[in-house]
Parts: sequence; structure tokens; C-alpha cells
Amino acid sequence: MLQDAWRAAKLDVDFYNTIEHDESYTARAAVLVLIVSILSAIGTAWGTPGSQGFFSTFIVSAIAGLAGWFIWAGLTAWIGTSFFGATTDTGEMLRVLGYAQAPQALGIIPFLGWIGAVWSLVAAVVAAREGLDVSTGKAIGTLLVGWLVLVALRFFLGLIF
Repeated sequence: MLQDAWRAAKLDVDFYNTIEHDESYTARAAVLVLIVSILSAIGTAWGTPGSQGFFSTFIVSAIAGLAGWFIWAGLTAWIGTSFFGATTDTGEMLRVLGYAQAPQALGIIPFLGWIGAVWSLVAAVVAAREGLDVSTGKAIGTLLVGWLVLVALRFFLGLIF
């Protein structure tokens, strides 16, 4: 799994094309997202002193990582196929976007998480391009629209809760 995560982080196009079509990578992508979420949660909990305890920060970050992955994959598949002429399904997006999160493992090191986040964003563009079978511009457009929807969703959920 570590070797696969490294290939994803290196933006290996052949790897993304392989996992796009191989359903056996869905569970592996879920495990990778969970591991990355846990590592990032540890870094967040250690690097964010305040009223929230380590355990609650850890749990919230881990759950949010998995939930965000599911939502982002579904949105990306829907937006890509509905507006950008892509050919994909949610399973393909779960796999490629799950592995694109590999660089976020840097989040375990407080104050370096942003490097992993930017790297992961670049990996997500490559992953979406290959998973959606569209141009880089359409992949960026799909991810941007999905990100705006997620920001709006978080805002409205924040108002409610």
C-alpha cells in the first residue's frame, strides 16, 4: 500500500489509470484515506492548542476526512458527467481521489500540513483528469465547482449546528 501511495503522490498517470478501472482498489483507497485522516488528525491535535482536547480533535478530523472523501468523490463524478462531458462513476472517483490524498500524510507534522494539502490538490487534478477522462482544464473546472459546493455546504451546516 505504501508503494501505491507513493506512486499516487508522484503523480503517476499510469497508476491512476490502473486504479480507475480496478475495483479492488476501492477498499485500499478507503484505508489510505483513513490513515491519512488519522495522521492529519494527530498533527492537527498536537499543533492546535486550545479548548478542544486531543481525542475530540482526533475523532472529528478522522471522521471528517472519510466523509469529505465520499462527498467529494460523489460531487466530482456528478459535476464531471453532468457539466463537463466526463465518463466516470462514483467508484472510480473514490479510488482516484482517495489515492490523491496520499500527500496529506505530511499533516502529521504540525505546520507542514499545508504542503501536503497543496501537493494533494495537484494530485487531485491529475486523478480527476484521468478518472473523468477529460482535459486538465475540465478536471480543474470540475474540482473547483465541487469545492465551491463543499464550502457552501460547510457554511450552511455551520449555521445549523
